[in-house]
Amino acid sequence: MAPRIFEVRQGSAALHPMTDPEHQLDLQMMRLAIEQANLARPSPNPPVGAIVTQADGEVVAKAHHIEAGHEHAESVALGEAGEAAKGGTLYVTLEPCNHEGQTLPCVDTILKAGVKRVVIGCLDPNPHVTGGGAARLEGAGLDVVVGVAAPQNRALIARWSKFITTGTPQVSLKLALSLDGRIATRSGASKWVTGPEARVKVQQLRSQHDAVAVGIGTAMADDPRLTVRDEALLAGRTSPVRIIFDTQLRLPISSRVVETAGDVPTWVCSGEDAPPEAEQALVDKGCSVFRLMKTSEGRVDVASALTQLAEEGIVSILVEGGAELAGSLLAGKRADELHGFIAPLLLGPRGRPGAVDWAGPETPTDAPQILDPTWEVCGRDAYVFGPVSYPEKE
Repeated sequence: MAPRIFEVRQGSAALHPMTDPEHQLDLQMMRLAIEQANLARPSPNPPVGAIVTQADGEVVAKAHHIEAGHEHAESVALGEAGEAAKGGTLYVTLEPCNHEGQTLPCVDTILKAGVKRVVIGCLDPNPHVTGGGAARLEGAGLDVVVGVAAPQNRALIARWSKFITTGTPQVSLKLALSLDGRIATRSGASKWVTGPEARVKVQQLRSQHDAVAVGIGTAMADDPRLTVRDEALLAGRTSPVRIIFDTQLRLPISSRVVETAGDVPTWVCSGEDAPPEAEQALVDKGCSVFRLMKTSEGRVDVASALTQLAEEGIVSILVEGGAELAGSLLAGKRADELHGFIAPLLLGPRGRPGAVDWAGPETPTDAPQILDPTWEVCGRDAYVFGPVSYPEKE
C-alpha cells in the first residue's frame, strides 16, 4: 500500500479522499505548518515548517528550518514535543529527507519519535535525492498522507525548486518607470521617479532574496548601497549579497558598495578579459570577482553568470537594473517574476530610455507578460507583479 495521495499528480496517481473531519483538521494544521515555513530563511535549503499534534489534535510543538546546517523543521518540532509526540501526527510542508547531508535523515528521527501519522504538503522535487522519505515512512507502518494544501506548499518552495532542478537561481526583475516608460529625465536625474512607499516595498523585496543585482551603468549613475536598511526585515540575517554586472570592471573603488564590501558580501561579474589591475583593486577592498564568458555584443553572458551564482549557493536574485541587464534577462527568457512600479508622472520623449534595452517582440502577442498580474496601490504609484510568461512561437 502506497502513501495516501490527496491530489492527482501528473495524471497517474490515484485520488484517495479523506473523511471530511479528518481533512478539515489536516488543512488547519497544515496552514499552521505553512505559517512556520514562512518564517524560515535557510537558503540554499528550502523553507520548511512542521507541526506536531497529539492523537486528539492538540498542538504540542511547532518549528521551522532556521538556517542551513541547523536541524530541519521536523526534527526540531519532534525534539520539542518529546514524549508527547508518541501516537500523534507530524505535519510537514515538504517531504522529510531520507538521506544524510549536513544533518541526519529526518525519516530516522520521525521513526524514533513514535508518531503514528505523517501528513506531507508536497513531495521533494530534488532530482539528486534518491529514496523517498514518504515511501520509507509508509513502509515502516506509519499512516502517510501526501498533498494536503499542495499548491500552497509548492509555492513555498518555488524558488528553491527552480534552483535545485535547473542549477540556476530564481530571478525577480524589478522595474521603476514613469507613465511614458522613462527611468530618468533628459538631464539624467532619476531620484526619485517613484515615491517613498515604493522604496519601502523594494526594501521588503530585497529582504526576501539571497542577492540583489544591478548593472554597472546603474551602479555608477546612482551609487546605490543595495542593502536592507530596516533591520526588522532581516530578522538577524545580513543583507543579501550584492552583485554588480561589470564587464570591464569599471566599478569605482570609491563607490558605496565597494567601500562597504567588508560588511556586506559584494560580488562582481566581469568578462574574461577585464583588466587584472582593476580586479586586484576590488579584491583588495573585499569584493569577489567572477570572470565569465561574454556574448557577441560584448556583455557578460547572463546564462553563465546565473550558473556560477547558483554554484555559489544563490537561490534567488532581485535584479534592480539597468536597462541592458534587464533586456538580457528578458531576451534570454531568464526573468521568472516581474515587479513593476509605475509613477504617475511624465518624463517626456527626451528623457532617458525605458527600463529595458532589447530588441523586443515583433508583435504584442509575442511579448513576455504577467499572465495573472496582481495590482496594488503603493502610495501614489501603481505596483504590478507576478510570474513572467514567455509565449512560444509556432
